[in-house]
Amino acid sequence: MSDAQQVTPLYRALQRVVHVRPNELSAMLGGAVYFFCILTSFFILRPIRDEMAVASGVRSLPWLFLGTLGTMLVMNPLYASLVARFPVKKFIPITYGFFVLNLIAFYALWQAHLDDVITGRIFFIWTSVYNLFIVSVFWGMMTDAFDQGQAKRLFGFIAVGGTLGSVTGSGLTAFFVERVGVPNLLLVSAGFLSVALIIVRLFPSLPKDDGAPAGHREDEIIGGGVLAGMTHVAKSSYLSGIAVFILLYTFGSTVLYFAQTDIVGAFSEDREVRTALLGTMEFVTQSLTAVGQIFLTGKLLNRFGLAVTLAAVPVVSLVGFAALGAAGAGLLPILGTFILFSIARRTTEFVLTNPSRKVLFTVVSREDKYKASSFIETFVYRAGDQLASWGYAGLAAIGLTITGISFVAVPFAALFVATGVYLGRRQKALAGERG
Repeated sequence: MSDAQQVTPLYRALQRVVHVRPNELSAMLGGAVYFFCILTSFFILRPIRDEMAVASGVRSLPWLFLGTLGTMLVMNPLYASLVARFPVKKFIPITYGFFVLNLIAFYALWQAHLDDVITGRIFFIWTSVYNLFIVSVFWGMMTDAFDQGQAKRLFGFIAVGGTLGSVTGSGLTAFFVERVGVPNLLLVSAGFLSVALIIVRLFPSLPKDDGAPAGHREDEIIGGGVLAGMTHVAKSSYLSGIAVFILLYTFGSTVLYFAQTDIVGAFSEDREVRTALLGTMEFVTQSLTAVGQIFLTGKLLNRFGLAVTLAAVPVVSLVGFAALGAAGAGLLPILGTFILFSIARRTTEFVLTNPSRKVLFTVVSREDKYKASSFIETFVYRAGDQLASWGYAGLAAIGLTITGISFVAVPFAALFVATGVYLGRRQKALAGERG
């Protein structure tokens, strides 16, 4: 189909908010719908998982994070073996199909009314693995399908699909968990993931920015070693820099997550009230994110570059932890500061830093787009969780409160800023070397 034939009213409307070319339209929309489905699936589960963490208590979190890290250590080589043996449009559906079966199994466990505490802890670990794998696989496919020029133009709009999915998923849980119950929401989550599986199979190929066709066939197998993700990160200063960036990001996220467990737990003893509060916070965050991604992401990435947009979350973290540390000892001031900080940090992450982070992988090899990125976004991510969780527990054990621990996080946030600026400049240099 020619470009002229593809210029439809929908295309003309989209041109007002995103610089998409006619021959990129179907891939961009397909990516947005794909992202919508997987994040709807996860964000149905997120408030359920977070409430289970609150119910288990902050002291159990380091052990839950340790279980998550161990599971990641097992899952990464298994996933890498799929990447080495099957083409993209086979190993991704296999991965998603596995998770669909898992959700059905959890539905059966809850319906059987087994030990809620044990089931909840297993579900927490599983969900923490699930969310990183489905998103990492998605972005691996996107950085494989789009080159860096297309990524800067289109990833912001594609991310809107994920944001709308986040709003939909968290809204479904916030408004319906008390009406239909947790088990039935698991089946809804499985349904959205099944739709994503179908989209992967139908996803179109597209030419690159320079007009050249995609550099690989749909049935091409990536190959490589099972441990390539780990070894490539160790050998590359660029990939190692991304790993450090993720470690610093997860440090801040984990401190906030532990603070959330303490603060929300003190706010109410009612499980439905806690779930509704967490779901409402997620709903507000994702609603603000949708507006930012539609009108700001693409423009800011192209105008200011990755060095600035990657540093956005680190700067918010620096200010936010300082504010949380200065909030005082009262529950309401701490709760209010935490809610504002959490919403601001996660909104900035989705609008600027997360799309920028994905652009970093457009200048690496195809194997690294799936294996190294997956290793960094899953195992390294959860390793950061583990380090931060035991660090938080240790600081709490010596008597530091949430405000004191927040002050400890401030210098790490400053290092986070410097790492983001370095990676943005390094990506620009590598893109220049690739022509």
